[in-house]
Amino acid sequence: MLKTNNKNKIIGRISPWLWLFLSVICLCCTQNNTPVAAPNIIYLLADDLGYGELGIYGQRIIKTPNIDALARAGMRFTQHYSGAPVCAPSRYMLLTGLHAGHAYIRGNDEWDERGDVWDYAAVVADATLEGQRPIPAETFTLAEMLHETGYATGIVGKWGLGAPGTFGDPNHQGFDYFFGYNCQRQAHNLYPKHLWENQNKIGLNNELILPGTILDSLADPNNSNAYLAFEQMDYAPAMIQEKALAFIEEHQKTPFFLYYASPLPHLPLQAPSSYVAKYREIIGPEVPYPGGKGYFPNQYPRATYAAMINYLDDQVGELIAKLKELGLYENTLIIFTSDNGPTYDVGGVDPYYFQSAGPFKTGRGWGKGDTHEAGIRVPMIAAWEGKIKANSISDHISAFWDVMPTLASLVGFPKKIETDGISFLPELITAPQKKHPYLYWEFPEYGGQQAVRIDHWKAIRHRLHEDNLNIKLYDLKTDPREERDVSSENPDIIKEITAIMSKEHTPSQIARFHIPVLGDK
Repeated sequence: MLKTNNKNKIIGRISPWLWLFLSVICLCCTQNNTPVAAPNIIYLLADDLGYGELGIYGQRIIKTPNIDALARAGMRFTQHYSGAPVCAPSRYMLLTGLHAGHAYIRGNDEWDERGDVWDYAAVVADATLEGQRPIPAETFTLAEMLHETGYATGIVGKWGLGAPGTFGDPNHQGFDYFFGYNCQRQAHNLYPKHLWENQNKIGLNNELILPGTILDSLADPNNSNAYLAFEQMDYAPAMIQEKALAFIEEHQKTPFFLYYASPLPHLPLQAPSSYVAKYREIIGPEVPYPGGKGYFPNQYPRATYAAMINYLDDQVGELIAKLKELGLYENTLIIFTSDNGPTYDVGGVDPYYFQSAGPFKTGRGWGKGDTHEAGIRVPMIAAWEGKIKANSISDHISAFWDVMPTLASLVGFPKKIETDGISFLPELITAPQKKHPYLYWEFPEYGGQQAVRIDHWKAIRHRLHEDNLNIKLYDLKTDPREERDVSSENPDIIKEITAIMSKEHTPSQIARFHIPVLGDK
């Protein structure tokens, strides 16, 4: 049974369907003001997909025709930000509408006081070692909000916010249905031994091969037979897609919310051979990646990485085709984005070759794990036939914590929610849009970081765990790669940002997220 959040319980004697009807009348009209039904909502979250890795955002090598078509059918955002530069905190902020200064989860927390949670084989055998630190039972999530408003709610893909059997499990956080990886560590294998369906552990037809396994020293790295063990029978992204399509089929008669948290294109480099072959022809000869550091070897690392994104794009195309087949497309809001920026040069990934961050500086210290633009500026596309203007581009500055208030406005949720976000629904329907006075991030990992965006200004503190409080300031209008620190030339801006950094930070409830130089004890 799903938990009940008494603090945020709504409804009284008013039917949630009445609220849906009222919100539809106010917000969801066609151009001739005829009311339409409450929309289905599909939120597609890629994993570690860079700002520059889609064709519509400038990618020249990797083919993404379906996502590009989705953008042409709707609105492409150019200044949208993830919640954090790594997986778990970014997802927490998406689902709660809070930024990192107020969040419970502020970094990846593997909850290692349970034991050796990084022993992959041990975790496969013992589910009590699986999953990340659970979010609290009283957390009010986006899924709970929509569930209370009459939506069927489902998540497929990667969770990462609470181990099986805890209150952090998705079935205890507002989701009627869950299929995929509960644990983000287990997602370091796209041919895993198991996935989860609700509370049930589902065995797959794959052999247990430990992430980090390297190529046999006697094997020829240029012989494809040496890599056969790393492509097995049950490819997790394919199984996740099947469940997503089934969820849509099952709930076609009622409003539904599907949170599709794909594991692609996060490492390891694993993709069906037919997709890899396509990019071998495009990219040409490669230097094999031998494996190690938690990832599998790969004969064609660049081709495989491109193949993973192309595979994800085809899955988006299949989802849209299913919606059209069932007559649901015109009444479905689809949002596509990524949980953070592209990974750096690890595990065989080459972000420089693909220009994965687009116009921003990429690589170690700039992309994933960092609050520079490449680490948190992400693509976002929103499409809704007849409601969002086709082929439109928005430069509205927004972030993950805006999604919850946006959907609250969309469905007419009647209770005030605690959020750091503002609704961007007006932007979607071409109405006057309120703007953020600033955006704030903090990140206790990778040395400890804070960042603030005010208009075209971007400020960052690095090495907070070394008691460094110096602020670097960049003018994104003239310097999107953040290469010239102009802090000394703008003392008034630095003073304003210092005050924001002090105001927005609150001490974390979790000791490992404390940043002592900010006063945490």
